[in-house]
Amino acid sequence: MPVPAYLEKNFQQLEEKIGITFTNPDLIVQALVHRSFLNENRDFPLPHNERLEFLGDAVLELVVTKFLFNNYLNPEGELTNWRAALVNGKMCAQIAREIDIEQYLFLSHGEAKDESVKARDYILANAIEAIIGAIYIDQGYDMADQFITRWIIVKLPQVLEEGLWMDAKSRFQETAQEVVGVTPTYKVLSEEGPDHNKTFTVGVFLGKEKVATGEGGSKQEAQTDAAENGLQVKQWKGPKIEILKKEPNSSII
Repeated sequence: MPVPAYLEKNFQQLEEKIGITFTNPDLIVQALVHRSFLNENRDFPLPHNERLEFLGDAVLELVVTKFLFNNYLNPEGELTNWRAALVNGKMCAQIAREIDIEQYLFLSHGEAKDESVKARDYILANAIEAIIGAIYIDQGYDMADQFITRWIIVKLPQVLEEGLWMDAKSRFQETAQEVVGVTPTYKVLSEEGPDHNKTFTVGVFLGKEKVATGEGGSKQEAQTDAAENGLQVKQWKGPKIEILKKEPNSSII
């Protein structure tokens, strides 16, 4: 059903961007409705996107799992790590930004004004999963598979090349040990703000060399940020891994 709030956003443009025309256009709209929006717009005729997100999360994991199983012979543990790198919130938020999903979101005034990257990435990642759920309902499994392949599975070479299947601290540590034979250490350089909203600045060191710094709302987040920055400073891509591709028409399961 057409409602005024729809007219503020060009959903046809979004459909063109993702290459899908919805039979039921309400589904693509619902996929972008955050719960907070309904608190301020109780007459809005569509529900929030959380049920679609629940469905889309399962479809995303199945499609990626099937692709990895059909194309690689690496051990289960390695495939699990690769899958996690493709379906995690950080990757989904990245895809959402590439598609420019943010301009289509229905958010409360408070959420819209929130400049926290972490909070917005969480909303964007959930929206991508909800869109996948909407595609699955409206177009079926094959179209959902095509969307996931086009936007998400295409990132697998980058994940493998840059070692993104490992967390940043592990990548930095393993590469540092491999390249320079030193185990990194982390040191809190400063703490700012009240106890309930602190910002930590942490340095990552190789011996006496301070390689990079990072910030975060916890020491762990700041260490992870420092490790990410350290990888960029050193131009390290992470440890190498043997990739066992499955031959076409192989009978190996």
